[in-house]
Parts: sequence; structure tokens; C-alpha cells
Amino acid sequence: MSETPTLAAHYAWMARYNRWINEQLYAAAARLDDAERKRDRGAFFGSIHRTLNHLFVADKIWLGRFAAFGPAFPMLSDEVLALPEFTGLDMQLFTDFDAMRQHRETMDAAIVAFAQALTPDIVAMPMRYANTRGLQRSHPFWQALSHFFNHQTHHRGQVTTLLMQAGIDPGVTDLIVLADAADH
Repeated sequence: MSETPTLAAHYAWMARYNRWINEQLYAAAARLDDAERKRDRGAFFGSIHRTLNHLFVADKIWLGRFAAFGPAFPMLSDEVLALPEFTGLDMQLFTDFDAMRQHRETMDAAIVAFAQALTPDIVAMPMRYANTRGLQRSHPFWQALSHFFNHQTHHRGQVTTLLMQAGIDPGVTDLIVLADAADH
């Protein structure tokens, strides 16, 4: 008899998916040269490279909020959270693709460890923080976690479209494929 899944277990699964799909997308993007990755394709953040960079900015902001939230999350280290002075959600943290890819692997490992450390009690706790405009926000921690993973999915969807426009098939991106792979 299996246990009833919890929100904490769901976020651990989402973190594994995040790592798996990022590995897949970065491998697909690596098939393009730097100029093609950085070519403005008319997307919200312009290029594949800038969209991937935006994900870093947003992930670092949210992970910083999670790290400041309360329980100790040692996997959210200074290396993972390092963010220069905020200049906007389109700020460029990486110009070099290989450095960006390497840091993505480090960050995704930290996200997996962070999600595995979540408990039902943590997920249910209230969370308070200031957004990037300085507005105070308050809601359950699980809502912030849901936004964190949904935001990643949203922009990775843009990256898959940009890759297809560049002639690169990123492969299957369905979340349920990860579940199928885990069952075998």
C-alpha cells in the first residue's frame, strides 16, 4: 500500500523534472553556435540565451526568498544564490554558454536537495517577503513553490519554441515522461 502523496513530495518531483528537462534543453541549445543562441527571435526576452538567463535571475530571487524564509536550507549556498545588484528581470548573469550550463547543473542539484528537504509543515507555513518592486507579499509557502516551478515551465516552453525555430528539436518535454522513466 503506497502513501498518500504530499505537496512536499510533489515539489521534490517537480525539482527532479526541472533538472531533467534543463539537461535536455541545454544539450539541445549546445547544438547551436553562440550567435544562433543569442540571436533575437522576437521572444519576450529575445533569444534562447537571454531567456535561459532570465530563468537564472528568477530562480536566484526565489531561492533567496526561500533561504531567508525560516528553516535552514544549507544547499542554498552563496554560490547558488549569488546575484549582483538587481537591475531587472532581464539582467544578464552569463555571457558564456558553457559557464551558464555548468552553473545550471549546480543550481538544479541544489533545487533537488532543497525540495527533498521540504516537509508538509514547511510547505504549509506562511511566507512573507518583498517582491522586486519592494511590495510586501504574504501567502502560504506552497503557493510560492508552485509559482517557482510554474515560472520555470513557462519560460522553458518559450525556449523549446525558440529551439524549434532554430531547427533544433529539443525532444519530449512532458512531465509524465519523467514518471514513466522513474517507473522502469
